[in-house]
Amino acid sequence: MANRKLVAGNWKMNGIADDLAEARAIAAGAGEGVDVALCLPATLIERASRALPGFAIGGQDVHAVASGAHTGDPSAAMLRDAGASLTIVGHSERRADHHESDAVVRAKAEAGLAAGLEVILCVGESLAVREAGEAIATVAAQLADSLPGAAAGLTVAYEPIWAIGTGKVPSVDDIAAMHAALRARLVESLGEAGAGVRILYGGSVKASNAAEIFAIADVDGALVGGASLTASDFLPIVDAARSH
Repeated sequence: MANRKLVAGNWKMNGIADDLAEARAIAAGAGEGVDVALCLPATLIERASRALPGFAIGGQDVHAVASGAHTGDPSAAMLRDAGASLTIVGHSERRADHHESDAVVRAKAEAGLAAGLEVILCVGESLAVREAGEAIATVAAQLADSLPGAAAGLTVAYEPIWAIGTGKVPSVDDIAAMHAALRARLVESLGEAGAGVRILYGGSVKASNAAEIFAIADVDGALVGGASLTASDFLPIVDAARSH
């Protein structure tokens, strides 16, 4: 049985209070039959959760420990207290800009899950790795080293780094091969529960290519960046997921 689709928006470092009008429009148009979430800047999480009761609001990162001398970092309890129900961990921008290792990402995922947050765990390869023919082996190993010990509440997002915000998208065959490899690694690591972990695709997803992407086996939704900032760009992607 296919997993229920999830379309999650990642606003990254975008959005102030005035932009909550777009979040309201997205929530109003999300409809049924597919799960929809917005991962917002920390400054907007509480306001969005109050404005949109029942709609899934998430964070974009979480610290691995519950509290302490970690200036500027949100804990899982803080995210939940602000109204978040999920968080992203291990996004390529965090891995690159903040030098996060697989071990750090795994600890963050475990902290989020332990606190009752759903976790979207990101993996992906650089263009150099792709061109060297090492994409599948590299990303599968990255997933194995980043995985928490439990499947409940976990989602994986495959985001080829070279496709994020560039307009470039891997071929259907490339996406299918990667998602099949990630599914196999999930089942290998987590047993039968690994079959129920959703695997999202991310990287220049837009209305014009969403239907083709969602038709690929083991693509259980999308993690959407720039196109999630406005309802007019994001909701057609949600509609495409609903049709599959």
